[in-house]
Amino acid sequence: MTEVRELSAMPSPDLEGTALTVVVPVGSLEQHGPHLPLDTDTLIARAVAGALPGVVVAPALEYGASGEHEGFAGTISIGAEAMEMVIVEYGRSAFRWATRVLFVNGHGGNGPALAKAVALLRYEGRDAAWMPCAVPGADAHAGRTETSLLLHLSPDCVDMARAVAGNISPIADLMPGLRSGGMVAVSDNGVLGDPVEATAVDGAQIFGGLVQRATDGLARWEPGPDGRLR
Repeated sequence: MTEVRELSAMPSPDLEGTALTVVVPVGSLEQHGPHLPLDTDTLIARAVAGALPGVVVAPALEYGASGEHEGFAGTISIGAEAMEMVIVEYGRSAFRWATRVLFVNGHGGNGPALAKAVALLRYEGRDAAWMPCAVPGADAHAGRTETSLLLHLSPDCVDMARAVAGNISPIADLMPGLRSGGMVAVSDNGVLGDPVEATAVDGAQIFGGLVQRATDGLARWEPGPDGRLR
């Protein structure tokens, strides 16, 4: 088990004069169907960040660019422009004392803002990077993948009695409708995929893969042109 060093619990003098990599979980507050909590993306990003070795984990940024989910109650989006500004100013401040800053992103909709913000930070000479909590072959939203992850990470937050399939069409086929009308235009219950067969065992395997990919990317530290770790 990785011992998590929480930035919020550390005294300031312990952070002076050391080569620190600060990891910032980036999530969202958005609907995840009738069975998952609004902070699903934040929970996943925080768990991945907390499993990385040799880093200091900052408090999560819990709001993101989630405008496509605003047709469902509980969603709060700050939009891509505001999010980009927050990431840039966060980085500029953190780099007064941190050596590296890695943003671990749990919500796909945050990606464009993170890419632009981190690219600017790097242009300014700051060694920032970001990585997504991406799962190869995953369904798109609140389906089997995310539900399995939450059953592993935070089972008390999952109500499987309310888990039902949503739109199971390929995400590529849904993108025009998502862009024009948001999630509500393509899924009545806010789910893309089928969570019914999700299990904690699958969640543990999925999480292990996430952590391994993140750990490998952190060790290589090869940010691409948009700052995303390879």
